[in-house]
Amino acid sequence: MTHNENWLEIGPLSDIPRQGARVIKTARGDIALFRTVDDALFALADRCPHKGGPLSQGIVHGGKVACPLHDWKIHLETGLAAAPDVGCAASYPVRLREGMVSISLTRDEACAHA
Repeated sequence: MTHNENWLEIGPLSDIPRQGARVIKTARGDIALFRTVDDALFALADRCPHKGGPLSQGIVHGGKVACPLHDWKIHLETGLAAAPDVGCAASYPVRLREGMVSISLTRDEACAHA
């Protein structure tokens, strides 16, 4: 992993399993980096807004991850809990360049409180 301005290079896309996650340890807390079955990438704070469960250990299906503790569904794109649950896991921008994945350490302001 290398820092480049506010971006942290994680490594090649092939290191992240499809429908799985990889945990990135940062000074601000753990970030879960998800890869969907169609190779879309998303990064969320690795804490469910319900009871703080590790989202990185949840099951990725469609555009959501299911928290392994209480099965809350969290939208990968926004970090918002699916209704009827309410809450938000902070999301982080992700980019893919020449097969290498990077995440921004600047959270999306929509869930900055999370």
